[in-house]
Amino acid sequence: MSTKKATSALISVFHKDGLEPIVKKFNELGITIYSTGGTEKFIKDLGIDVVPVEEVTSYPSILGGRVKTLHPKVFGGILNRQDNESDLAQLEEFEIPQLDIVIVDLYPFEKTVASGASEQEIIEKIDIGGISLIRAAAKNYKDVLCVSSMEDYAEILEIITEGNGSTTLEERRRFATKSFNVSSHYDSAIFNYFNAGHDIAALKISETQGKVLRYGENPHQKGFFFGDFDAMFNKLHGKELSYNNLLDVDAAVNLMNEFKNDGPTFAILKHNNACGLAMRDTLHQAYVDALAGDPVSAFGGVLISNKQIDKATAEEIHKLFCEVVIAPSYANDALEILKGKKNRIILIQNEVEMPDMLVRTCLNGVLLQEKDHKTDAESDLSKVTTTAPTDREIEDLIFASKLCKHTKSNTIVLAKNKQLCASGTGQTSRVDALNQAIHKAKSFNFDLNGAVMASDAFFPFPDCVEIAHKSGITSVIQPGGSIKDQLSIDYCNENNIAMVMTGTRHFKH
Repeated sequence: MSTKKATSALISVFHKDGLEPIVKKFNELGITIYSTGGTEKFIKDLGIDVVPVEEVTSYPSILGGRVKTLHPKVFGGILNRQDNESDLAQLEEFEIPQLDIVIVDLYPFEKTVASGASEQEIIEKIDIGGISLIRAAAKNYKDVLCVSSMEDYAEILEIITEGNGSTTLEERRRFATKSFNVSSHYDSAIFNYFNAGHDIAALKISETQGKVLRYGENPHQKGFFFGDFDAMFNKLHGKELSYNNLLDVDAAVNLMNEFKNDGPTFAILKHNNACGLAMRDTLHQAYVDALAGDPVSAFGGVLISNKQIDKATAEEIHKLFCEVVIAPSYANDALEILKGKKNRIILIQNEVEMPDMLVRTCLNGVLLQEKDHKTDAESDLSKVTTTAPTDREIEDLIFASKLCKHTKSNTIVLAKNKQLCASGTGQTSRVDALNQAIHKAKSFNFDLNGAVMASDAFFPFPDCVEIAHKSGITSVIQPGGSIKDQLSIDYCNENNIAMVMTGTRHFKH
């Protein structure tokens, strides 16, 4: 029979918020309640009868609470099969109570780790009894309802109330699915804590917060986002974010992270690449100069700032059709202006811990790598040419290098006075990337005389520095490492170009 009326329940929870109405409903329906420790006291304080688990097992809670429910009389009451005569006979023989509902949650392991607690405190938050109860009850969903999270308290109260204590097989199976989601996530978190150094080459990814997107990269593809978007952003206005919006927002956040401690900086991104970036004394001017980098590509782009967006900046932004605006905060009058476009997505970015590893599918498996945390600084620069870069050029070289790191390879970035002039993105040849950047810069009337060039990888031939020199570029930053580095160095020396090498490649495929 798929519908089953409950006569008994085991309740042993860490989180008791929202539990009271469930306990009262069980009491009203005549459901016998078994419990342990703090939960038992909570129920008694409500004036409701409760049977201590110790009365069933004839064992007290031992080892400082490490062992409370781990006993055959508890697990026999959960795992017995109601349609199996032998199981029912053993329940009677060993005086094991039938347990129809199990409400149990787990010690907050992840929160304890995140709090910076000591290892001993973390170890004590590895739940043993709770995880075992969840697995047992969920396994036997044909006869037992398993509730494994306080997030489900409201729903289970509604189900029990409407069913007058009865649940359907479909409901019990659905809650079993939820329970195995809880248990598998918990085990993954524990493994990842112990395997923080990746000594074991195993990949455990578990995200319990998921969202179905309208579609994927294209309308004929399904799309999902798994992660806590609401922790990272406060969405103030606009339509739902799409799969492509999320990719662009990710690119924007990672790029601006390079400039979060710098002066007012504004970036405009399109298809994961920056088409505009500028650092200025005011955010308004930073936006104006970022837009000048490519006002055509900026249409429909994602905009991001490292400072509060003020009214003057908002007025300029409002003239542009853009999908998303991201900032750490907004002045009230600026926010009202930006809300003038119904679908414009407005986000406040919060400070959250970002993933340290990058994951992507590959062939019939998965690739995993550490995030590129290296940001080129002046201390990393090796001056390899006779001509040394000026102080202004060094600032521009670092500026261009930060941007180059976050642009699709092969890439060349041209910058001047802390402004992106143009970049060549995702080209199969570095020469093509450079020619693309030069053509683009000139099409938007940039004067490249005195500009700098950044490359994400070394130059195997002197052709790029020659092309750059003929366009007016006076300083170059690149990782070096080619067996033919000297060819580029020689050309620079012969033509009074400054070149620095960082020793670090920044491919982004």
